Amino acid sequence: MIRNRRAKIVATVGPASAAPTMLRQLFEAGVDTFRLNFSHGEHQSHAEVVVAIRALEAEVGVPIGILQDLQGPKIRLGRLRDGRQTLSRGEQISFLPDATAAGAGTLPLPHPEIFAAIQPGHRLFIDDGRVRLRVLAARPDQIDAEVLEGGTVSDRKGVNLPDTVLDLPVLTAKDRRDLEFGLSQRVDWVALSFVQKASDLDEISQIVDGRAGLVAKIEKPSALEDITEIVRKADAVMIARGDLGVEIPPEDVPAKQKEIIALCRRQSRPVIVATQMLESMTASPAPTRAEASDVATAIYDGADAVMLSAESATGAYPVEAVAVMDRILHSTEAHSLYAKAVEASRDRPATPADAIADHGAMLGTSLGASAIVAYSLTGITAARVAARRPSLPLLVLTQHAAVSRRMALLWGARAVTEDSVVDYETMVETAIWACRDELQITAGDRIVVLSGVPFGQSGSTNNIRVATLPEFGATGAFA
Repeated sequence: MIRNRRAKIVATVGPASAAPTMLRQLFEAGVDTFRLNFSHGEHQSHAEVVVAIRALEAEVGVPIGILQDLQGPKIRLGRLRDGRQTLSRGEQISFLPDATAAGAGTLPLPHPEIFAAIQPGHRLFIDDGRVRLRVLAARPDQIDAEVLEGGTVSDRKGVNLPDTVLDLPVLTAKDRRDLEFGLSQRVDWVALSFVQKASDLDEISQIVDGRAGLVAKIEKPSALEDITEIVRKADAVMIARGDLGVEIPPEDVPAKQKEIIALCRRQSRPVIVATQMLESMTASPAPTRAEASDVATAIYDGADAVMLSAESATGAYPVEAVAVMDRILHSTEAHSLYAKAVEASRDRPATPADAIADHGAMLGTSLGASAIVAYSLTGITAARVAARRPSLPLLVLTQHAAVSRRMALLWGARAVTEDSVVDYETMVETAIWACRDELQITAGDRIVVLSGVPFGQSGSTNNIRVATLPEFGATGAFA
């Protein structure tokens, strides 16, 4: 199955979509990568979904990506004395490091690391920012705060701290168990929540050790201050606009989205735009016009992928949501302004490897070639080519099925696994066959092949080859 679009679709699996028949419908509607949200569900149910996706992949003959999204640390209130409490603007409240409320005028916040780090003037947001407070005084056993925006809060509501960098382990005990399980299931990507700085990626990188791609979720203001180094250390980035939009002013989110996407392209990292893209379709068979515009804007900005969350996990119209997103992507990429936007956002190559990818893309265009083929052991060469946003189809040839599956997140990439390639000439011949079989390219058409010499060494891409497809005999061999 060939998708006639470049951007990819990520869909979250949940109660509305976990059945094998529904997974197939979602794939046929346009899903390229399935997200497993480990904030919910048991290992057994996730394992059953993995088995169903791999069975579907074997049936359709197309690599399908699986993204494991770790829950990360969750900061929540404790138990309130009456289960809920109404706060009024101007009221002063004390937070105590207890699991339950001590009395009126206090809120339980069982996170001692907050009391150690927070400072006067810092803000606390409760329940996705519906209730907002500013710290007046802080000490190890009490935080005094003034209510800026009031409302009713209840047990275990989430707390956001946009101004405070916490000394929290990014991997919780639950995350470690979930990560070990996910790697045993051979997930293709692992997404890390609560990234505050680049060093937060170090431990999980050592644990994963190349067995999956690492996605850094950008959802904290502090991450924006270290974003260049975070992108460099990660294998991909997710702009998690839900939490990010709570902790920074909503009017700043669109610009930050554009900045992060541009940075990811410069560093050849796939980037996913996530959260509330078609939120109304959890209960409606059609999106709002604003939602359609939001999805299109992410594509105009240059995102590799856009993601559905509740729409496909728990919504009433999961297949319809994917189909709508697929149509929006098709329409956006077909518009004349899209090609202009992509070209205008192209940066100069930063490294020799980027220059090879850039010149390969330009050569293919100037020669009127029918495709670009990137031979890639790790997927990095393919990512560099995709970052140039070439107008030609991009076929990724690799020896590893895991790399093929990761390409389901990469803009424009169609991957083929071929482990019989032993030398350069065999690789070129295999590329020719793959273009014929996968892209229906015919005799006389040209392709541009990017690879490395010496052949078979990771990170050695330094060669551009132009090949012309020959006539094929009745048996499929070269005539």
